[in-house]
Amino acid sequence: MTGEIFRDAWGIPHLRADGARELARVQGRVTALDRAWQLEVERHRSQGTSASFLGAEALPWDRFVRRARLDDTARRCFDALERRDPETSEWVRAYVDGVNESLAEGARRSPEFAQAGLAPGRWEPWTPLGIWLGIHILFAGFPAKLWREQVVRHLGADAVGLFAADGPATSGSNGWLVSGERTVTGHAIIAGDPHRFIEEPGVYQQIHLSCPEFDVVGLAVPGVPGIAHFGHTGTVAWAITNAMADYQDLYRERLRRTGAGVEALDPDGVWRRAVRHTEVVEVAGEEPAEVEVIETERGPVIIGGPEGLPEGVPDGLSEGLPEGSQDGLPEELQEGFSAGHVRADGPLAVTLRYPPRVTADLGFSALLPLLRARGVTDVDRAVDLWAEPVNVVQAADTEGGLLHRVAGKVPVRSEANRTRLVPAWQPGHDWRGWHETPRGGLTDGVAAMANQRGLAAPLGVEFAPPHRADRITALLGEKDQWSAADMPAIHMDTQLASAEPLLGMLHALETLSPEAARIRRTLLVWDRRMDADSVAAAGYAAVRGAVVRRLAAHPAFAALSAPPAYPEVLLPWLALLPRVGFALEHLLRAEELYGIDRAEIVREAVEEVAAASAGQFTGTWGDTHRLAPWRALPTGPYDGPGLSGDHDCVLCTSAVPGLTDLSARGPAARYVWDLADREASRWVVPLGASGIPATPHHRDQLPLWVGGDLVPVVTDFTEFEKESDV
Repeated sequence: MTGEIFRDAWGIPHLRADGARELARVQGRVTALDRAWQLEVERHRSQGTSASFLGAEALPWDRFVRRARLDDTARRCFDALERRDPETSEWVRAYVDGVNESLAEGARRSPEFAQAGLAPGRWEPWTPLGIWLGIHILFAGFPAKLWREQVVRHLGADAVGLFAADGPATSGSNGWLVSGERTVTGHAIIAGDPHRFIEEPGVYQQIHLSCPEFDVVGLAVPGVPGIAHFGHTGTVAWAITNAMADYQDLYRERLRRTGAGVEALDPDGVWRRAVRHTEVVEVAGEEPAEVEVIETERGPVIIGGPEGLPEGVPDGLSEGLPEGSQDGLPEELQEGFSAGHVRADGPLAVTLRYPPRVTADLGFSALLPLLRARGVTDVDRAVDLWAEPVNVVQAADTEGGLLHRVAGKVPVRSEANRTRLVPAWQPGHDWRGWHETPRGGLTDGVAAMANQRGLAAPLGVEFAPPHRADRITALLGEKDQWSAADMPAIHMDTQLASAEPLLGMLHALETLSPEAARIRRTLLVWDRRMDADSVAAAGYAAVRGAVVRRLAAHPAFAALSAPPAYPEVLLPWLALLPRVGFALEHLLRAEELYGIDRAEIVREAVEEVAAASAGQFTGTWGDTHRLAPWRALPTGPYDGPGLSGDHDCVLCTSAVPGLTDLSARGPAARYVWDLADREASRWVVPLGASGIPATPHHRDQLPLWVGGDLVPVVTDFTEFEKESDV
């Protein structure tokens, strides 16, 4: 036997080989056969070449990737991996070999190649590292520092805390660990769902990898070997959520052109040569675009250049703050906005400093040890090697071992670095080593992780509201003993705790038209569940949207309504309407809000909805809250199914209040790992195992995903259909 490909009833690949390296080659081959289009889109995105076939809409991303030097960072990380860990580098090479062996065949199966006029290319050994980096470069949300600068500049530091909430541009997850003392089997259960933008094909690949060294089922990232985030070896299982840590910094730089190139002013007062060159980005249907790439000692320039920042971007830090203006901030924001606000003379640019660019390490040395893990001690040692993104990890094994910790690299540096842009020419903003990652335990036999301020609090600035974590914990407290079969009920919970402030203000209104009064009566008896078949949930969303739009349009926020001319890739973090939508709870609860009469805004919003509906809701939440996955090459409108859930529900299907009810982000997979019996585990993805349109397994899991059902995990090769030897 060299390598074998089997399929189960859902088309999920089950792979078997003589050794880990050969198995990686088979994994590369089957991924190229099933997902050639997805692989090539991600390869081009990681290189900054996607506009060559996707056109001008992809150019902003390509510019960012070129300027941030993602491909060069991936090459550096692979070169370092070869020196530091040759076994893993050869294993990655084997995966790449498998991709290259099958990519042409996969492309023939995928109609998108012909539609885009794209021929499959050749993968390099560092391509999987580039894909990993490209997928996760925005996970730490460094553009939020640009938003905070804008808020402080126009509203003062007190306003930063009002808007401190995760939004549509972040990636989060739910996860929970139930110890054996709280299960019917006496063995632990791990369950959850990662929240990402829903893509077609999906961002996670259900897969089974088997060789003499290990036998693992889990969710792989297409384009990356092994199973990084969610896996079950039979004796140990693990899962992650985004820790919401802050590990990337933005520096304002003073640059100048000289006859020899570009120089940057360093903290010691010396002008030093920056790395500089020009790259050309090909754009389908348009002239090529030139990109100037500059890198200082801090990192690559991603905004502006020697001639200064784009028009409309302030060239000074948030100077001139009134005394005590930071007092209303969360503690971790206060120091960063209370000192060091200076104005620089001359043109400015902004550089990005991120750990893999500094260390030449993306954490790939953790991947093989995870596959080989037999217990939580092995998982613990493996994730010690983790780098980026920074995650909360939960693990359990069949011997009763439990793990709940943060993993990844977070630099030690000044508090100011964490909260805002800092001046590169001033001392005190360098990186001084790496934080020890926190560890935690269980309470009453359970631990819930949902991006809330908790275990990772010392490492982050902004976290998700506590609603999802609190609700999961409350649900787990409703009975003493749990089984794997019970977990989908938690996955699908739709209670919306964040509705309370708006409903409270609605309750307090005194003067309403008869139509608006009927709407209020409907909403005040609503059960607070965002179910797809709920008329009241649709009504709540309509009123909420009207409130958000009116707040965002208020003159008090006018200065934030037009973001500076930053690169387009960063603008989702600076858009006012989504910021208001996701911070609505804070904005309504605040003791004072810049003189805004919030009760009047709520009254006007209810009257607006009443006028549009004659005071009688007819449609349901699922009529407008529909799945809208991202597709690199849209071929027409997508008629997605209606969804239950909302951003702050455990069933986190995110719309953008005030802008759209469509859901582009949500559970990118669901899993239940049973440590008593791996065959009792369950999983599902939003669409299907195949990335090839119109094939039987392209969207066959979608009805299950919408309804909250899961697919059984099967690992017995005698139950599969053998597809081929490879």
